Amino acid sequence: MDTEMKAVGPQAVYERYLAEGRFMIQHAPSTGEYVFWPRVVTPQGATDLTWVAARGTGTVYAITVNRARHGAWNVALIDLDEGVRMMSSLPAVETALIGARVKARIETTEEGPRVVFDLIEEGAA
Repeated sequence: MDTEMKAVGPQAVYERYLAEGRFMIQHAPSTGEYVFWPRVVTPQGATDLTWVAARGTGTVYAITVNRARHGAWNVALIDLDEGVRMMSSLPAVETALIGARVKARIETTEEGPRVVFDLIEEGAA
Protein backbone atom coordinates (compact mmCIF):
# COMPACT_ATOMS: atom_id res chain seq x y z
CA MET A 1 0.00 0.00 0.00
CA ASP A 2 1.36 3.44 -0.81
CA THR A 3 2.36 6.00 1.84
CA GLU A 4 -0.65 8.24 1.13
CA MET A 5 -3.05 5.38 1.95
CA LYS A 6 -1.19 4.69 5.24
CA ALA A 7 -1.76 8.31 6.33
CA VAL A 8 -5.54 7.83 6.58
CA GLY A 9 -7.65 5.43 8.60
CA PRO A 10 -8.71 1.98 7.38
CA GLN A 11 -12.29 3.03 6.60
CA ALA A 12 -11.05 5.84 4.34
CA VAL A 13 -8.71 3.40 2.59
CA TYR A 14 -11.59 0.96 2.03
CA GLU A 15 -13.73 3.75 0.58
CA ARG A 16 -10.91 4.85 -1.74
CA TYR A 17 -10.58 1.32 -3.08
CA LEU A 18 -14.34 1.23 -3.71
CA ALA A 19 -14.11 4.56 -5.55
CA GLU A 20 -11.44 2.92 -7.77
CA GLY A 21 -13.83 0.03 -8.46
CA ARG A 22 -11.97 -2.43 -6.22
CA PHE A 23 -13.56 -4.53 -3.46
CA MET A 24 -10.75 -5.00 -0.95
CA ILE A 25 -10.68 -6.53 2.52
CA GLN A 26 -7.92 -6.87 5.08
CA HIS A 27 -5.81 -9.94 5.82
CA ALA A 28 -3.28 -10.57 8.60
CA PRO A 29 -0.53 -12.90 7.29
CA SER A 30 0.68 -13.68 10.84
CA THR A 31 -2.63 -15.24 11.89
CA GLY A 32 -4.31 -15.97 8.55
CA GLU A 33 -7.34 -13.90 9.61
CA TYR A 34 -9.44 -11.94 7.18
CA VAL A 35 -11.37 -9.06 8.69
CA PHE A 36 -14.25 -6.83 7.73
CA TRP A 37 -15.07 -3.89 8.69
CA PRO A 38 -11.74 -2.21 8.14
CA ARG A 39 -9.73 -1.91 11.34
CA VAL A 40 -6.22 -1.49 12.73
CA VAL A 41 -6.08 -4.74 14.72
CA THR A 42 -7.68 -8.17 14.27
CA PRO A 43 -9.81 -9.95 16.88
CA GLN A 44 -6.74 -12.10 17.68
CA GLY A 45 -4.59 -8.98 18.14
CA ALA A 46 -2.60 -9.04 14.88
CA THR A 47 -1.51 -5.66 13.55
CA ASP A 48 0.12 -6.77 10.28
CA LEU A 49 -3.02 -6.11 8.24
CA THR A 50 -2.65 -5.87 4.47
CA TRP A 51 -5.26 -5.15 1.81
CA VAL A 52 -6.20 -7.98 -0.55
CA ALA A 53 -8.79 -8.27 -3.30
CA ALA A 54 -11.92 -10.01 -2.04
CA ARG A 55 -12.95 -13.05 -4.06
CA GLY A 56 -16.34 -11.39 -4.27
CA THR A 57 -18.35 -14.55 -3.72
CA GLY A 58 -20.29 -15.68 -0.70
CA THR A 59 -23.47 -17.07 0.79
CA VAL A 60 -26.61 -15.42 2.14
CA TYR A 61 -26.55 -15.90 5.92
CA ALA A 62 -29.72 -13.90 6.65
CA ILE A 63 -31.99 -11.50 4.79
CA THR A 64 -34.94 -9.30 5.68
CA VAL A 65 -37.25 -7.25 3.50
CA ASN A 66 -38.23 -3.74 4.53
CA ARG A 67 -41.42 -2.33 3.07
CA ALA A 68 -42.57 1.27 2.95
CA ARG A 69 -44.98 3.30 0.85
CA HIS A 70 -42.17 4.18 -1.55
CA GLY A 71 -41.15 0.55 -2.12
CA ALA A 72 -39.36 -2.45 -0.70
CA TRP A 73 -35.68 -3.20 -0.19
CA ASN A 74 -33.70 -5.91 1.51
CA VAL A 75 -30.86 -5.98 4.00
CA ALA A 76 -28.71 -9.10 3.91
CA LEU A 77 -25.88 -10.59 5.92
CA ILE A 78 -23.43 -12.19 3.54
CA ASP A 79 -20.76 -14.70 4.56
CA LEU A 80 -17.86 -14.03 2.20
CA ASP A 81 -15.84 -17.03 1.10
CA GLU A 82 -12.88 -15.58 3.03
CA GLY A 83 -14.81 -16.25 6.24
CA VAL A 84 -16.01 -12.76 7.18
CA ARG A 85 -19.59 -11.54 7.34
CA MET A 86 -20.78 -8.24 5.93
CA MET A 87 -24.08 -6.39 5.73
CA SER A 88 -25.24 -5.45 2.26
CA SER A 89 -28.21 -5.89 -0.05
CA LEU A 90 -29.33 -7.73 -3.16
CA PRO A 91 -30.91 -4.88 -5.14
CA ALA A 92 -31.94 -6.98 -8.15
CA VAL A 93 -34.31 -9.20 -6.10
CA GLU A 94 -36.75 -8.66 -3.26
CA THR A 95 -35.50 -11.62 -1.24
CA ALA A 96 -33.33 -14.73 -1.50
CA LEU A 97 -33.02 -18.12 0.13
CA ILE A 98 -30.71 -18.54 3.10
CA GLY A 99 -27.61 -20.30 1.76
CA ALA A 100 -27.99 -18.88 -1.76
CA ARG A 101 -24.69 -18.18 -3.49
CA VAL A 102 -23.99 -14.55 -4.39
CA LYS A 103 -21.40 -12.45 -6.22
CA ALA A 104 -20.36 -8.93 -5.26
CA ARG A 105 -20.38 -5.89 -7.45
CA ILE A 106 -19.79 -2.23 -6.74
CA GLU A 107 -22.82 -0.01 -7.20
CA THR A 108 -22.62 3.77 -7.33
CA THR A 109 -25.25 5.66 -5.32
CA GLU A 110 -25.80 9.29 -4.39
CA GLU A 111 -23.84 8.59 -1.18
CA GLY A 112 -20.96 7.01 -3.11
CA PRO A 113 -19.93 3.49 -4.10
CA ARG A 114 -21.06 0.46 -2.10
CA VAL A 115 -20.75 -3.30 -2.35
CA VAL A 116 -23.98 -5.10 -3.24
CA PHE A 117 -24.61 -8.69 -4.27
CA ASP A 118 -26.36 -10.55 -7.08
CA LEU A 119 -27.57 -14.14 -6.99
CA ILE A 120 -25.35 -16.64 -8.79
CA GLU A 121 -27.39 -18.84 -11.07
CA GLU A 122 -27.02 -22.55 -10.33
CA GLY A 123 -24.45 -24.10 -12.63
CA ALA A 124 -22.79 -20.72 -13.33
CA ALA A 125 -19.17 -20.26 -12.37
